[in-house]
Order: sequence, then structure tokens, then C-alpha cells
Amino acid sequence: MQKQRPKHLDLPKIRLPIPGIVSILHRISGAAMFLAIPFIICLLQGSLSSAAQFEAYKAVVAHPLIKIILLGLLWAFMHHACAGVRFLMLDMHKGTELHTARNTAKAVIVVSLLLTVIVGGLLW
Repeated sequence: MQKQRPKHLDLPKIRLPIPGIVSILHRISGAAMFLAIPFIICLLQGSLSSAAQFEAYKAVVAHPLIKIILLGLLWAFMHHACAGVRFLMLDMHKGTELHTARNTAKAVIVVSLLLTVIVGGLLW
């Protein structure tokens, strides 16, 4: 007997569990950081070339839109680091129980947001 599989998945209606959301956000944050590397290197190279260039880049980074983008990259780094530690623990078979996995996933979200607010507040 052949199984009846769904033919048209309505992706927005699928509710992922919290660990699944953390996993997807881990991948998205890693991809965002990878794609941002050329821009970050360009900013670093330009800011180190001369004092005038440094002041110009400082003015660019002071723009609110750029600050929001950099804050998003900061969150991506914090989330990726926190989720990475969680996944390393899961690889060592620590926290694999359902209740613990859900709690650690929630903790990753909360801690990454708190770290983003703290570090972002210290930087700006």
C-alpha cells in the first residue's frame, strides 16, 4: 500500500518547534555573516588607510540605517555563537531530552537577544 503524502505544503501554516526555529536561525545567521565578510573587510581596510578615511567611515557608520544593519550582524554573531554552543552540547548527547532541548532553544533566543542589547548598548 502506498502512503498518501501531502502534495501542496503550505509552508507559512507549518508550525516549527522552538528547536527547529533556532536551527534555521543558526543557518540564516551563519549565511548572513558569511555574506557580510567582504563588506566588513572593505570597511576595515578603508578605515585603516588614513585618518581622513577613518572619519569618513565613522560618519557612514553613524547613519541610523547602517547602525541597524550592524546591530543585525551583531545579533547574527551572538545567536550563531550561542546556538553553536548548544549544538556542540547536543553533539555530545547533552540536553537531548525533549524538555531540555526546548528549554535550551528558548535560552539561546533570550541570551542572544540580551547579549545583542548589552554589547550594542556598549558600542553605541
